[in-house]
Amino acid sequence: MNPIAAAMSGGVDSSTAVWLLQQAGYDPVGFTLPPDQRSQCHTARDVADAQAVAQRLGISHHTLDLSESFRREVMDPFVQAYEQGQTPNPCVLCNRAIKFGALLQAAQEMGCPLLATGHYAQVEQDSGSGRWLLKKALHPDKDQSYVLWTLTQQQLAATRFPLGRLSKEEIRAIALEQ
Repeated sequence: MNPIAAAMSGGVDSSTAVWLLQQAGYDPVGFTLPPDQRSQCHTARDVADAQAVAQRLGISHHTLDLSESFRREVMDPFVQAYEQGQTPNPCVLCNRAIKFGALLQAAQEMGCPLLATGHYAQVEQDSGSGRWLLKKALHPDKDQSYVLWTLTQQQLAATRFPLGRLSKEEIRAIALEQ
């Protein structure tokens, strides 16, 4: 058994990422965050879609309420920075503190040492230095590494990006076949 937490938004990217993880020999466990009215990042339908995909793929699925952490780690700093005339990026804050922070920690406490998402990026370990490197997606038109730049070495070591070497067209084709 090779457990891995899979962040599931209910969309085609994260759903296909779960299927790819299964094909690679992992035993994915789905995690979705419930809707948050303040962020509007996802809806109740997205949660239902993620649950339906998890059921179809035969994996367990958990809805994990991190709304207090989200408010404290993303929304409050966003508002504070905005009020100071800065242009904050809430996705950068959310990825570092919530997805690859609180979600990863909760998943590890539930027995999943790794976390995979549907981000278009790549992570690999440098053989010379041993450092983990965040790299752009193979297809630059979908690259999302720019919202992951604050991830720590510990976070990168525990992260997998199954979509990093695929194009959106390839993802859609895989999803249609399944």
